[in-house]
Amino acid sequence: MSVRRVNNKRYKLNAEINVVPYIDVMMVLLVIFMVTAPMLTQGVNVDLPQAKSDPVETDELNQPLIVSVTKAGDYFLDLGENNRQPVTLDRIGTQVGKILSRAPDTQVLIRGDRSIDYGSIVQLMTVLQQAGAGSVGLVSESP
Repeated sequence: MSVRRVNNKRYKLNAEINVVPYIDVMMVLLVIFMVTAPMLTQGVNVDLPQAKSDPVETDELNQPLIVSVTKAGDYFLDLGENNRQPVTLDRIGTQVGKILSRAPDTQVLIRGDRSIDYGSIVQLMTVLQQAGAGSVGLVSESP
């Protein structure tokens, strides 16, 4: 007669979660965001003049309104997704007027190419002031 031994050991449940795959996914996402973040800069390619000046303090909730003037003399209003389409001075005046009527403390900035005519900037500043911009700032690049 053979005797069988019954193993009465109880197996404990393993309630641990392996987090290594989650860490791998998070690292990949971090790298993706780090690579794509510099490419998200919106606006038109403008060769800004260089000047030594302090950066303007901006509020995260109240982003400045930026109007760009290219070398060819085209005007661009950095609003939403249609910021790559040139607009007329009349359209800029209308749009800026609407924005400033809703948020009067919005900063208005001009990004002008260094090789454009000074008269283009003056015309743009006049249109912006007629639209309700109390002061208009000029964007420059640090040397």
